[in-house]
Amino acid sequence: MGRYVLKRLVLMLPTLFVILLINFVIVQIAPGGPVEQAILQAQQFQIEPNHPHTNMDDAQHYQGAQGLSPEMLAQLKAQYGFDQPMDVRFWQMLKRYAQLDLGESFFKGKAVSQLIWEKLPVTLSLGGWSLLLIYLIAIPLGIYKAKRHGSLFDRTTSLLLAMAYAVPSLLFGVLLLTLFAGGNYWHWFPLQGLTSENIQHLSFVGKIKDYFWHLTLPVLTLTLGGFASLTYLTQASFIEEMHKTYVLAARAKGLSETQVWIGHIFRNAILVVLASLPETIVGVFFAGTLFVEILFNLDGIALLGFEAVSERDYPIIFGILLLYTLLGLILRLVGDMLYHWIDPRITFDLERAP
Repeated sequence: MGRYVLKRLVLMLPTLFVILLINFVIVQIAPGGPVEQAILQAQQFQIEPNHPHTNMDDAQHYQGAQGLSPEMLAQLKAQYGFDQPMDVRFWQMLKRYAQLDLGESFFKGKAVSQLIWEKLPVTLSLGGWSLLLIYLIAIPLGIYKAKRHGSLFDRTTSLLLAMAYAVPSLLFGVLLLTLFAGGNYWHWFPLQGLTSENIQHLSFVGKIKDYFWHLTLPVLTLTLGGFASLTYLTQASFIEEMHKTYVLAARAKGLSETQVWIGHIFRNAILVVLASLPETIVGVFFAGTLFVEILFNLDGIALLGFEAVSERDYPIIFGILLLYTLLGLILRLVGDMLYHWIDPRITFDLERAP
Protein backbone atom coordinates (compact mmCIF):
# COMPACT_ATOMS: atom_id res chain seq x y z
CA MET A 1 0.00 0.00 0.00
CA GLY A 2 2.92 2.33 0.70
CA ARG A 3 4.17 2.03 -2.87
CA TYR A 4 0.70 2.80 -4.19
CA VAL A 5 0.40 5.92 -2.01
CA LEU A 6 3.80 7.11 -3.18
CA LYS A 7 2.83 6.59 -6.82
CA ARG A 8 -0.39 8.52 -6.35
CA LEU A 9 1.44 11.41 -4.68
CA VAL A 10 3.94 11.56 -7.55
CA LEU A 11 1.14 11.46 -10.16
CA MET A 12 -0.59 14.41 -8.52
CA LEU A 13 1.96 16.81 -10.02
CA PRO A 14 1.34 16.00 -13.71
CA THR A 15 -2.40 15.79 -13.01
CA LEU A 16 -2.37 19.28 -11.51
CA PHE A 17 -0.28 20.52 -14.43
CA VAL A 18 -2.69 19.22 -17.08
CA ILE A 19 -5.80 20.50 -15.27
CA LEU A 20 -4.29 23.95 -14.75
CA LEU A 21 -3.07 24.10 -18.36
CA ILE A 22 -6.46 23.20 -19.86
CA ASN A 23 -8.34 25.66 -17.66
CA PHE A 24 -5.72 28.38 -18.22
CA VAL A 25 -6.11 28.16 -21.98
CA ILE A 26 -9.91 28.12 -21.79
CA VAL A 27 -10.09 31.09 -19.43
CA GLN A 28 -7.50 33.12 -21.35
CA ILE A 29 -9.28 32.84 -24.70
CA ALA A 30 -12.71 33.61 -23.21
CA PRO A 31 -13.97 37.13 -24.02
CA GLY A 32 -14.39 39.78 -21.36
CA GLY A 33 -11.00 39.45 -19.65
CA PRO A 34 -9.65 41.79 -16.94
CA VAL A 35 -8.38 44.31 -19.47
CA GLU A 36 -11.84 44.54 -21.03
CA GLN A 37 -13.36 44.79 -17.55
CA ALA A 38 -11.04 47.67 -16.66
CA ILE A 39 -11.79 49.45 -19.95
CA LEU A 40 -15.51 49.06 -19.31
CA GLN A 41 -15.13 50.53 -15.82
CA ALA A 42 -13.07 53.39 -17.17
CA GLN A 43 -15.65 54.19 -19.84
CA GLN A 44 -18.51 53.89 -17.34
CA PHE A 45 -17.07 56.28 -14.79
CA GLN A 46 -15.10 58.36 -17.29
CA ILE A 47 -11.89 58.13 -15.31
CA GLU A 48 -8.41 56.97 -16.05
CA PRO A 49 -7.57 53.51 -14.58
CA ASN A 50 -4.12 54.41 -13.24
CA HIS A 51 -4.42 52.81 -9.81
CA PRO A 52 -2.29 49.65 -9.39
CA HIS A 53 -5.40 47.64 -8.56
CA THR A 54 -7.85 49.56 -10.72
CA ASN A 55 -10.01 50.73 -7.84
CA MET A 56 -10.37 54.08 -9.62
CA ASP A 57 -10.22 56.07 -6.37
CA ASP A 58 -7.49 58.48 -7.36
CA ALA A 59 -8.06 58.43 -11.09
CA GLN A 60 -8.52 61.51 -13.23
CA HIS A 61 -11.34 62.33 -15.61
CA TYR A 62 -10.77 61.75 -19.30
CA GLN A 63 -12.59 61.96 -22.62
CA GLY A 64 -14.59 58.71 -22.35
CA ALA A 65 -16.31 59.24 -25.67
CA GLN A 66 -12.97 59.15 -27.47
CA GLY A 67 -11.98 55.79 -25.95
CA LEU A 68 -8.64 54.82 -24.44
CA SER A 69 -5.40 55.93 -26.01
CA PRO A 70 -2.90 53.27 -27.16
CA GLU A 71 -0.61 54.27 -24.28
CA MET A 72 -3.35 53.72 -21.69
CA LEU A 73 -4.29 50.39 -23.28
CA ALA A 74 -0.65 49.28 -23.17
CA GLN A 75 -0.49 50.35 -19.53
CA LEU A 76 -3.56 48.25 -18.72
CA LYS A 77 -2.13 45.20 -20.47
CA ALA A 78 1.15 45.55 -18.58
CA GLN A 79 -0.71 46.03 -15.31
CA TYR A 80 -2.50 42.67 -15.67
CA GLY A 81 0.42 40.88 -17.30
CA PHE A 82 -1.13 40.65 -20.76
CA ASP A 83 1.88 42.27 -22.35
CA GLN A 84 3.49 38.81 -22.13
CA PRO A 85 2.65 35.79 -24.32
CA MET A 86 0.25 33.20 -22.93
CA ASP A 87 2.92 30.55 -22.35
CA VAL A 88 5.08 33.01 -20.40
CA ARG A 89 2.13 33.95 -18.16
CA PHE A 90 1.39 30.26 -17.54
CA TRP A 91 4.96 29.43 -16.50
CA GLN A 92 5.10 32.50 -14.28
CA MET A 93 1.93 31.29 -12.54
CA LEU A 94 3.41 27.81 -12.03
CA LYS A 95 6.59 29.31 -10.57
CA ARG A 96 4.53 31.29 -8.06
CA TYR A 97 2.55 28.18 -7.11
CA ALA A 98 5.80 26.26 -6.59
CA GLN A 99 6.74 28.96 -4.08
CA LEU A 100 3.30 28.70 -2.40
CA ASP A 101 2.37 32.10 -3.79
CA LEU A 102 -1.12 32.26 -5.31
CA GLY A 103 -0.61 35.78 -6.62
CA GLU A 104 -2.59 38.95 -5.98
CA SER A 105 -6.16 39.75 -6.93
CA PHE A 106 -6.58 42.08 -9.90
CA PHE A 107 -9.46 44.04 -8.39
CA LYS A 108 -9.54 43.43 -4.62
CA GLY A 109 -6.04 44.65 -3.79
CA LYS A 110 -5.19 41.61 -1.61
CA ALA A 111 -3.21 38.41 -1.95
CA VAL A 112 -5.31 35.47 -3.12
CA SER A 113 -4.12 33.33 -0.21
CA GLN A 114 -5.25 36.03 2.21
CA LEU A 115 -8.68 36.25 0.58
CA ILE A 116 -9.12 32.47 0.69
CA TRP A 117 -8.00 32.38 4.32
CA GLU A 118 -10.50 35.10 5.24
CA LYS A 119 -13.39 33.23 3.55
CA LEU A 120 -12.37 29.77 4.76
CA PRO A 121 -14.13 29.85 8.18
CA VAL A 122 -17.52 30.38 6.54
CA THR A 123 -17.02 27.53 4.05
CA LEU A 124 -15.65 25.19 6.71
CA SER A 125 -18.56 25.98 9.03
CA LEU A 126 -21.19 25.36 6.36
CA GLY A 127 -19.55 22.32 4.78
CA GLY A 128 -18.25 20.72 7.97
CA TRP A 129 -21.51 20.70 9.93
CA SER A 130 -23.56 19.81 6.85
CA LEU A 131 -21.27 16.90 6.03
CA LEU A 132 -21.43 15.66 9.62
CA LEU A 133 -25.23 15.78 9.61
CA ILE A 134 -25.45 14.09 6.22
CA TYR A 135 -23.39 11.08 7.30
CA LEU A 136 -24.78 10.84 10.84
CA ILE A 137 -28.34 10.70 9.54
CA ALA A 138 -28.06 9.11 6.09
CA ILE A 139 -25.97 6.05 6.93
CA PRO A 140 -28.04 4.82 9.94
CA LEU A 141 -31.27 5.62 8.10
CA GLY A 142 -30.09 3.82 4.96
CA ILE A 143 -29.10 0.75 6.97
CA TYR A 144 -32.43 0.68 8.81
CA LYS A 145 -34.33 1.07 5.53
CA ALA A 146 -32.34 -1.85 4.12
CA LYS A 147 -33.31 -4.00 7.11
CA ARG A 148 -36.97 -2.97 6.79
CA HIS A 149 -37.01 -3.06 3.00
CA GLY A 150 -40.57 -3.08 1.66
CA SER A 151 -42.17 -2.12 4.97
CA LEU A 152 -44.44 0.87 5.56
CA PHE A 153 -41.52 2.74 7.14
CA ASP A 154 -39.38 2.11 4.06
CA ARG A 155 -42.07 3.28 1.64
CA THR A 156 -42.93 6.37 3.69
CA THR A 157 -39.34 7.50 4.13
CA SER A 158 -38.61 6.81 0.46
CA LEU A 159 -41.43 9.18 -0.50
CA LEU A 160 -40.10 11.87 1.83
CA LEU A 161 -36.55 11.39 0.57
CA ALA A 162 -37.72 11.64 -3.04
CA MET A 163 -39.40 14.95 -2.23
CA ALA A 164 -36.28 16.20 -0.43
CA TYR A 165 -34.07 15.19 -3.34
CA ALA A 166 -36.36 16.85 -5.90
CA VAL A 167 -36.60 20.21 -4.10
CA PRO A 168 -33.72 22.53 -5.12
CA SER A 169 -31.62 23.74 -2.21
CA LEU A 170 -32.27 27.36 -3.17
CA LEU A 171 -36.04 26.87 -2.97
CA PHE A 172 -35.74 25.03 0.33
CA GLY A 173 -33.61 27.86 1.73
CA VAL A 174 -36.16 30.47 0.67
CA LEU A 175 -38.87 28.39 2.34
CA LEU A 176 -36.90 28.23 5.59
CA LEU A 177 -36.28 31.97 5.51
CA THR A 178 -39.96 32.67 4.89
CA LEU A 179 -41.11 30.40 7.70
CA PHE A 180 -38.49 30.89 10.40
CA ALA A 181 -36.47 34.05 9.70
CA GLY A 182 -38.91 36.91 9.92
CA GLY A 183 -41.09 36.24 6.89
CA ASN A 184 -44.82 35.92 7.26
CA TYR A 185 -44.64 33.42 10.12
CA TRP A 186 -42.03 32.96 12.87
CA HIS A 187 -38.86 34.91 13.58
CA TRP A 188 -36.87 32.18 15.29
CA PHE A 189 -33.57 32.51 13.41
CA PRO A 190 -31.52 35.40 12.00
CA LEU A 191 -31.97 36.43 8.40
CA GLN A 192 -28.31 36.58 7.40
CA GLY A 193 -24.70 36.48 8.56
CA LEU A 194 -22.66 33.98 10.54
CA THR A 195 -22.61 35.89 13.84
CA SER A 196 -24.44 38.74 15.53
CA GLU A 197 -23.05 42.26 15.60
CA ASN A 198 -22.65 42.18 19.39
CA ILE A 199 -20.87 38.82 19.51
CA GLN A 200 -17.76 40.37 21.05
CA HIS A 201 -19.78 41.28 24.15
CA LEU A 202 -21.19 37.78 24.63
CA SER A 203 -19.81 35.14 26.96
CA PHE A 204 -18.05 32.05 25.62
CA VAL A 205 -21.21 29.99 25.89
CA GLY A 206 -23.18 32.85 24.38
CA LYS A 207 -20.83 33.00 21.38
CA ILE A 208 -21.29 29.27 20.76
CA LYS A 209 -25.08 29.61 20.97
CA ASP A 210 -25.02 32.60 18.62
CA TYR A 211 -22.80 30.72 16.15
CA PHE A 212 -25.13 27.71 15.93
CA TRP A 213 -28.21 29.97 15.94
CA HIS A 214 -26.96 31.60 12.74
CA LEU A 215 -25.84 28.30 11.21
CA THR A 216 -29.09 26.39 11.67
CA LEU A 217 -30.96 27.44 8.53
CA PRO A 218 -27.95 27.47 6.14
CA VAL A 219 -26.79 24.03 7.32
CA LEU A 220 -30.29 22.57 6.99
CA THR A 221 -30.52 23.98 3.47
CA LEU A 222 -27.17 22.51 2.46
CA THR A 223 -27.87 19.13 4.07
CA LEU A 224 -31.08 18.38 2.18
CA GLY A 225 -29.84 17.14 -1.21
CA GLY A 226 -26.78 15.25 -0.02
CA PHE A 227 -28.68 13.61 2.82
CA ALA A 228 -31.32 12.14 0.51
CA SER A 229 -28.94 10.81 -2.14
CA LEU A 230 -26.55 9.27 0.39
CA THR A 231 -29.44 7.50 2.14
CA TYR A 232 -30.51 5.91 -1.14
CA LEU A 233 -26.93 4.87 -1.88
CA THR A 234 -26.47 3.33 1.57
CA GLN A 235 -29.75 1.42 1.38
CA ALA A 236 -29.01 0.03 -2.09
CA SER A 237 -25.51 -1.01 -1.08
CA PHE A 238 -26.66 -2.88 2.03
CA ILE A 239 -29.59 -4.56 0.27
CA GLU A 240 -27.21 -5.87 -2.39
CA GLU A 241 -24.83 -7.31 0.20
CA MET A 242 -27.61 -8.82 2.32
CA HIS A 243 -28.59 -11.27 -0.44
CA LYS A 244 -25.12 -12.52 -1.32
CA THR A 245 -24.02 -16.09 -0.74
CA TYR A 246 -21.37 -15.31 1.87
CA VAL A 247 -24.05 -13.83 4.15
CA LEU A 248 -26.10 -17.04 3.99
CA ALA A 249 -22.93 -19.03 4.67
CA ALA A 250 -22.13 -16.88 7.71
CA ARG A 251 -25.60 -17.44 9.13
CA ALA A 252 -25.31 -21.17 8.43
CA LYS A 253 -22.14 -21.28 10.52
CA GLY A 254 -24.15 -20.14 13.51
CA LEU A 255 -22.98 -16.53 13.68
CA SER A 256 -25.32 -14.12 15.42
CA GLU A 257 -27.14 -11.47 13.42
CA THR A 258 -24.93 -8.79 14.98
CA GLN A 259 -21.78 -10.67 13.92
CA VAL A 260 -23.14 -11.10 10.40
CA TRP A 261 -23.97 -7.42 10.04
CA ILE A 262 -20.84 -5.96 11.60
CA GLY A 263 -18.29 -8.53 10.46
CA HIS A 264 -19.56 -9.19 6.95
CA ILE A 265 -22.35 -7.01 5.54
CA PHE A 266 -21.22 -3.65 6.94
CA ARG A 267 -17.56 -4.09 6.00
CA ASN A 268 -18.41 -4.77 2.36
CA ALA A 269 -21.42 -2.49 1.89
CA ILE A 270 -19.77 0.57 3.40
CA LEU A 271 -17.11 0.54 0.66
CA VAL A 272 -19.63 1.87 -1.85
CA VAL A 273 -20.51 4.69 0.53
CA LEU A 274 -16.84 5.53 0.99
CA ALA A 275 -16.41 5.65 -2.78
CA SER A 276 -18.69 8.71 -2.87
CA LEU A 277 -16.87 10.45 -0.01
CA PRO A 278 -14.47 12.61 -2.09
CA GLU A 279 -17.20 13.89 -4.40
CA THR A 280 -19.53 14.48 -1.46
CA ILE A 281 -16.95 16.51 0.45
CA VAL A 282 -15.97 18.65 -2.55
CA GLY A 283 -19.60 19.13 -3.53
CA VAL A 284 -20.78 20.08 -0.04
CA PHE A 285 -17.83 22.28 0.89
CA PHE A 286 -17.57 24.24 -2.32
CA ALA A 287 -20.00 23.68 -5.18
CA GLY A 288 -23.05 23.23 -2.96
CA THR A 289 -22.48 26.31 -0.82
CA LEU A 290 -22.78 28.98 -3.52
CA PHE A 291 -26.56 29.48 -3.42
CA VAL A 292 -26.55 29.14 0.37
CA GLU A 293 -23.89 31.82 0.74
CA ILE A 294 -25.77 34.17 -1.56
CA LEU A 295 -29.14 33.49 0.06
CA PHE A 296 -27.97 33.89 3.65
CA ASN A 297 -25.38 36.60 2.90
CA LEU A 298 -22.43 34.46 3.97
CA ASP A 299 -19.07 35.52 2.55
CA GLY A 300 -17.34 32.20 1.78
CA ILE A 301 -15.02 30.72 -0.84
CA ALA A 302 -17.83 29.75 -3.21
CA LEU A 303 -19.09 33.33 -3.36
CA LEU A 304 -15.53 34.57 -3.78
CA GLY A 305 -15.06 32.24 -6.76
CA PHE A 306 -18.35 33.32 -8.31
CA GLU A 307 -17.40 36.99 -8.03
CA ALA A 308 -13.96 36.25 -9.48
CA VAL A 309 -15.50 34.55 -12.52
CA SER A 310 -17.87 37.50 -13.02
CA GLU A 311 -15.02 40.02 -12.78
CA ARG A 312 -12.50 37.82 -14.67
CA ASP A 313 -10.17 38.02 -11.66
CA TYR A 314 -7.81 35.34 -12.95
CA PRO A 315 -5.52 34.97 -9.89
CA ILE A 316 -8.51 34.17 -7.67
CA ILE A 317 -10.02 31.82 -10.27
CA PHE A 318 -6.83 29.78 -10.64
CA GLY A 319 -6.06 29.91 -6.91
CA ILE A 320 -9.43 28.41 -6.04
CA LEU A 321 -9.13 25.93 -8.92
CA LEU A 322 -5.77 24.77 -7.55
CA LEU A 323 -7.30 24.38 -4.09
CA TYR A 324 -10.30 22.40 -5.39
CA THR A 325 -8.18 20.13 -7.59
CA LEU A 326 -5.59 19.40 -4.92
CA LEU A 327 -8.27 18.71 -2.35
CA GLY A 328 -10.10 16.36 -4.71
CA LEU A 329 -6.93 14.39 -5.50
CA ILE A 330 -6.02 14.06 -1.83
CA LEU A 331 -9.53 12.97 -0.87
CA ARG A 332 -9.56 10.27 -3.53
CA LEU A 333 -6.28 8.95 -2.16
CA VAL A 334 -7.69 9.02 1.36
CA GLY A 335 -10.74 7.10 0.08
CA ASP A 336 -8.50 4.38 -1.34
CA MET A 337 -6.63 4.14 1.95
CA LEU A 338 -9.92 3.78 3.80
CA TYR A 339 -10.85 0.90 1.50
CA HIS A 340 -7.66 -0.91 2.46
CA TRP A 341 -8.12 -0.10 6.15
CA ILE A 342 -11.67 -1.47 6.24
CA ASP A 343 -10.84 -4.53 4.15
CA PRO A 344 -7.08 -5.35 4.04
CA ARG A 345 -7.78 -7.82 1.22
CA ILE A 346 -8.26 -4.85 -1.12
CA THR A 347 -4.96 -3.82 -2.69
CA PHE A 348 -4.21 -1.23 -5.34
CA ASP A 349 -0.69 -2.44 -6.01
CA LEU A 350 -0.98 -4.56 -9.15
CA GLU A 351 2.39 -6.18 -8.59
CA ARG A 352 1.28 -7.55 -5.23
CA ALA A 353 -2.31 -8.23 -6.07
CA PRO A 354 -3.28 -11.94 -5.78
